Order: sequence, then structure tokens, then C-alpha cells
Amino acid sequence: MEVTVLTGLSGAGRSEAAKALEDLGWFVIDNLPPALIRKMLTLALAPGNDITRIALVIDARGGTFFEEAVEELQKVRRDVANYRLVFFDADDEILVRRFDATRRRHPLAVDDRVEVGIARERELMARFREGADLIVDTSDLSVRDLRNKLSAYFEGGSPAEGLKTTVISFGFKHGLPLDADLVLDVRFLPNPHWVDGLRELTGLDEPVKDYVMRNDVTEDVIARVKDLLAVLLPGYQTEGRHYLTIALGCTGGRHRSVVLAEQVGAFIRDKGFSAKVIHRDVARAPVAP
Repeated sequence: MEVTVLTGLSGAGRSEAAKALEDLGWFVIDNLPPALIRKMLTLALAPGNDITRIALVIDARGGTFFEEAVEELQKVRRDVANYRLVFFDADDEILVRRFDATRRRHPLAVDDRVEVGIARERELMARFREGADLIVDTSDLSVRDLRNKLSAYFEGGSPAEGLKTTVISFGFKHGLPLDADLVLDVRFLPNPHWVDGLRELTGLDEPVKDYVMRNDVTEDVIARVKDLLAVLLPGYQTEGRHYLTIALGCTGGRHRSVVLAEQVGAFIRDKGFSAKVIHRDVARAPVAP
């Protein structure tokens, strides 16, 4: 049995995550009363059932059942080997904009401002965030980006099967990926932005890739990053870590970081680990460094 708990702040993408897991073949249950959680797991394990991957959605809508839910999930974590808790978060400003766009009321601010509800919910959900196995910050993610990220984490087998890695290229001008475990700044490499004919291209185009890769400094950096990952990846896996997010950043997130992210992703796969490469800012318009 593999059990994943989806929780986090209202408006941070929890519902979209539940839909994405359903599409990946998970059996998703939204806001099940806490007293029924263990009963449901027992039924799933009964002879004749083929349910092996269950996702439970737990959030602030539980109201008076919230404390009971916390206790029940602690028991599930104790009893289920393949258990993980995923917390979805986003900046307050982003959450406010999302509620304004959908004209929904915040579940903890029915008669108050959305900002008040967000503050209450952050306090209420703090214990879940602190105990999360994975925190997904959706502030800069579209629905498609979120689905791609979840596919990288959940597609395939159970967390016992090994370390799942996500490699993200990004632009520092657009903000740091808040869920990154390792961040590499590659802004010191030669910048294709200043080369005629390359500015409008991206690191996925061969001319930009050739320009970045033919530099001796680039080769040295990639070699050193590979040496580092050759030690870190098996170490993380030995320690039982299921997810690793590596972020590589340049100025705009369109050229240098994209090239190196592709190189790092390929190396990780060559070492026998799962690796999903996401280029967060590659579609943005070119920006001056």
C-alpha cells in the first residue's frame, strides 16, 4: 500500500494536484472524515481489491475534525511504510489574486477579508508544513507546470523504488524557486543575450547550446557539478530521501541555465536515477541583464 496525503493552503493548487494524481492512476479521496481513514485503508487491503495507491486530501475545510485528522495521519505514518505528506504553498499575494479571480470565499474568512483567512490557515496548517516530506510552491506555476512537476514525483512506482529528481532552469530576475533543495548560480558564464542572432533563441536551440558549451569554464563547471552529484545522489537515496529538486539559474532563465539544466538532467538519468527537467522561464520574453 502506498499512501500520499495532499494538504496545504487553500488556493495553492491542492485540488489540481488531486486531479493530476487521479490521471496517474491514484485512488483519490477528498476530505474523508478522520474516523473513516483507517477503515478505508483496511477495506483497500481486503482480498479482491487492487487499490495500491491512495491519495488523501486533508485541508482546513475539516473544521472541528481537524485535530482528529492530525492524530489519524500520525497513526497512518507509523503503520504504512510507503507514506508521504505533500504540502502545497504559495505567496500570500498570489493566493489573494487567485481568490479574487475565482470570486470564491476563503474557508476561514467567510465574513472577513481573504488576507485574514490566509493568515489563520497558515497558523492552522503550520504543523503539516513542518512535517511535510515534500513542499510544492505553486506561486510561479501554471496548471500545466504543476501537473508536469507532479508527474515527475509520482509517475511510476512507489517511493521505495528510489530517488526522483527534478531539475529546474530559472531566471533570477523572475525569482528563486522556493522548493529548490540545491541552487546553482550560472550567471558568470558567457551570456548569449549579447550575441547577435542568439538573443531571441533559447538554450534548447543548438546555436545557443554550442555557444555556451564551447567555453572552457562551462566544461569545468559541468564536470564539477557531475562530481558533486555523483556523491550526493546515492547519499540521498541511502538516507531514504524520495525527492530532490535542483535549480540552475541565470539572469533571465532562457539561455545558460537551460543548457546546463539539460546537461544535468541527462547526467542524472545516466546514473540510473529518475530526472524530470523543467524550464520555468524559457517562454518569457528576453530581458536585459
